[in-house]
Amino acid sequence: MVVFEVAGIEDLDQILDLLRDDPLSTSRESDDDAVYESAFNEIAADPNNHLLVGKDGGEVVAFLQLTIMPGIARVGTRRAQIESVRVRRSRRDEGIGRQLCEWSIDLARQRGCGLIQLTTDRARPDASAFYERIGFVDSHRGMKMSLAPDEAEDSS
Repeated sequence: MVVFEVAGIEDLDQILDLLRDDPLSTSRESDDDAVYESAFNEIAADPNNHLLVGKDGGEVVAFLQLTIMPGIARVGTRRAQIESVRVRRSRRDEGIGRQLCEWSIDLARQRGCGLIQLTTDRARPDASAFYERIGFVDSHRGMKMSLAPDEAEDSS
């Protein structure tokens, strides 16, 4: 049975395994775990950022990052942003991604968000179809600009 919870530092190695197992991430991720530990600690210290995991018997089988953002538009509506959704390749098509996303949506509602959004790479048509099945609408055009000097594009 999969249990959903906020990730602890002890989950970081398995989260990195999921990130590095993604074909689109192979050129974007590093073997230097220290940078990820620093990022994890920064996320964990921020009450508006959450790394959420799905675990089965202690094994991390899915994760995502949920960020809560205050807003001025839409009458000061808070919004949530979902990023870096990953499900262990061997556990896909079991509904784990849906459950993790639904849990994060509930957390966003509990935090007073009136809107939740995400972006997905155009090279992932299956992911786009998945998000539409769980209720997301392709309503806006997303754009990104990499600020890293050695990257032409960032599509996390």
